[in-house]
Amino acid sequence: MNRFRDMLRLARPGDWTKNSFVLLAFIFWLANAMRANEMSEVSPKAIAALTAFAAFCLVASGFYCINDAIDAEKDRGHPTKRTRPVASEAISQTFAVGMGIVLLMASFATALSISRALFVAIALYGLLQLAYNWGLKRVAVVDVMTIATGFALRAAAGAVAIDVRISPWLVLCVFFLCLFLGCTKRMADLVIAERAGCAWKSAAEYRGKEELQWLLGVSAVITTLMYLSYTLSEHTWQLYGARASGLAMLTPIVLVAIHRFWRRANEGSSDSPLDALRTDRVVRWSIVLFVVLLGAVLFVPQVVQVLERVFLANHSVLPTPLNQG
Repeated sequence: MNRFRDMLRLARPGDWTKNSFVLLAFIFWLANAMRANEMSEVSPKAIAALTAFAAFCLVASGFYCINDAIDAEKDRGHPTKRTRPVASEAISQTFAVGMGIVLLMASFATALSISRALFVAIALYGLLQLAYNWGLKRVAVVDVMTIATGFALRAAAGAVAIDVRISPWLVLCVFFLCLFLGCTKRMADLVIAERAGCAWKSAAEYRGKEELQWLLGVSAVITTLMYLSYTLSEHTWQLYGARASGLAMLTPIVLVAIHRFWRRANEGSSDSPLDALRTDRVVRWSIVLFVVLLGAVLFVPQVVQVLERVFLANHSVLPTPLNQG
């Protein structure tokens, strides 16, 4: 039983929530489908999106296993990372690598069951992770940009899985949000190490909190501006009409969540989304409120009617086909 628990910890199922970016394309496509009353493809696209989500959960867990095996020695010098299954020697490095390879093979098979295009997307993600481990993680800024690119690839792969086109604005929103979150992880790791009085440094060897604070500030501002630019873009008006105004009105909630993650990073709190949801009520309620209001804006006709009455419409755009998101 303890062995199974250690294997589960190694796979980090709590981090599977990060793969929810795969579902973005389906969610926004569904809003358009409901508006156009074209619901015949909902079921097959939902299955494809969930299968893509599962494939990314498997590939991510596979690389968690391999990364932990590679970083075991370094992790033993960190006050919290040393409790990981491989670093604590609860699981051997050889077993972790083997488990990772099995999960990767399962991911490729799952992706191929949907389409060759999704298989290619998973393979590209795998190559990106290999490049990260072979050297990119040792270059400051490039390390977190590589992580953010992986999440942007998740969003694009979600569109590939359901055979729709995705907005480049949305991909960039995901990229810069995850760039910010990657910087919060680096800051939290550094704060925890300093608090414990150990000499641990990240592989990229950032030069203290000042450098990370600058990166956090820049990425936070760009994330907010990118979200606002996406919601107010002509493309979004083509897709959602008055709903675009409602999406823009959610920006203050985005700011609250970003500030809270910045504070958690400086406190050395866990960067895990599930830990943040469980232990930080501001994060929890801001995310819950954002999701509820996003659902209302996208799917509740009465909300659209209110938005049409309150905000000026962008009459320069025309409706767009359903195969975009």
